[in-house]
Amino acid sequence: MLGPVIRRGPYVRPTTTDQALLDGGADAAWVHTDPWRVQRIQSEFVEGFDTLAGLGPAVTIFGSARTPADHPMYEAARQLGRMCAERGMAVITGGGPGTMEAANRGAAEAGGVSVGLGIELPFESSLNRWVNLGINFRYFFVRKMMFVKYAQGFIVMPGGYGTFDELFESLTLAQTGKKTHAQVALVGRDYWRGLWEWVRQSTLAEGNISPDDLKMFICSDDLEQVVNHVIVRSR
Repeated sequence: MLGPVIRRGPYVRPTTTDQALLDGGADAAWVHTDPWRVQRIQSEFVEGFDTLAGLGPAVTIFGSARTPADHPMYEAARQLGRMCAERGMAVITGGGPGTMEAANRGAAEAGGVSVGLGIELPFESSLNRWVNLGINFRYFFVRKMMFVKYAQGFIVMPGGYGTFDELFESLTLAQTGKKTHAQVALVGRDYWRGLWEWVRQSTLAEGNISPDDLKMFICSDDLEQVVNHVIVRSR
């Protein structure tokens, strides 16, 4: 018997778990196996929960890492971060450059809690300098849990595949009732118009979503309306 697993006949292993643990000269490759990864994954969940448990009300802002500082959406994200912080909301982003940096910057400049949840990628740097509470993750799915667990609302700005993933993750959790407070607001009507029309004319028309599902989010360029939607309706 090996812990909860019963092994007999050809499945009996020649060594015990204690032997493997105490054998200092053993091959280090074991730390890269799937059972060991479970422990690493668990440690990331524990670190995230421990760090963010006392965060209080928060809004997660998603958007592109490629947005330059002179782009109108950078300034919009900065203003949104400031507005949320002034209303007592922590601001959570992916902690990277572009839109994420702008939102963190706005929150930090307003004296608010500016959270960055980074991810290990070969082409992205460490957390931006405006983050005052940050965690770096190895696993996307652990990071996504932290994005949604501690936020009462989601603001989605123009972005690429990662932003699309985060948008539909938020909508799916709201649609299925997995997340009871999940107000979603898209910023940038021109950018999102094509997606909105496709969802309405194709997805809804084919019966793959219901009419009420279209009411789960708004799309606006009015930043005050956006903040009111994700904060007021979430409370």
